[in-house]
Amino acid sequence: MNLQRTRHSHRGIIGVESAIVMIAFVIVAAALAFVVLNMGFSTTQKAKTITTSSLEEASTAMEISGTVFGIGCTSSSASCDSIQKINATIIPIKIAAGGQLVNFAPGVTAISFFSKNVEYTNIFAGTITVDEYKQPILAFRQAALEAGAAFDAFNGSNPINGTLPSETTAFVYWPKRLNTNSILESGEHAVLAIGFADSDRPVAGEKISIEIMLSDGGTLSIDRIIPNITRENVDLG
Repeated sequence: MNLQRTRHSHRGIIGVESAIVMIAFVIVAAALAFVVLNMGFSTTQKAKTITTSSLEEASTAMEISGTVFGIGCTSSSASCDSIQKINATIIPIKIAAGGQLVNFAPGVTAISFFSKNVEYTNIFAGTITVDEYKQPILAFRQAALEAGAAFDAFNGSNPINGTLPSETTAFVYWPKRLNTNSILESGEHAVLAIGFADSDRPVAGEKISIEIMLSDGGTLSIDRIIPNITRENVDLG
């Protein structure tokens, strides 16, 4: 009888041990499943964040809002009688449909210029916000009056009249604005103006590339081939 009871007791212990082992397996499997699911959720969230960020960057893109044109030099008094050149380029821009605000502060914006002979990674001086300017000649005139060393290249010069800046420099001004800050908003129109130094002026048949690069948005690239220069206003398309 004692032996019989001992055998029955051992069977009960073995059953309890098996149950403990099974519960341990279940707990471990549940923990692993939680880790896998958590990693999957984290990956999904990361992908969502990247996608949202990409969409936000794409939505800040600008677009050209009209005809890009150059200021041609054809006068013998400006040494352009035998080889005609471009003194400046005027590029109208606005927010793309569905886009967000574009900050043109010099600290977050860079403008590069490339041609056959020069490569400038950043020629941006800044923005002119004291007033609206319907004509480029008035904007360049104000550029010569702007404070700050970034605009010093325009001191005593106006490429519309044939007097060239000391170095190739770009700035942004507003023909139509809603306020006086350096941010391009929906409903506003801005113009990127570039005045070329004497040795940097493009000639007919030359390809020029201009890029507006923002810290939080896409890059607007403008590529043009200079046509024959027969007048002051040259249509660059």
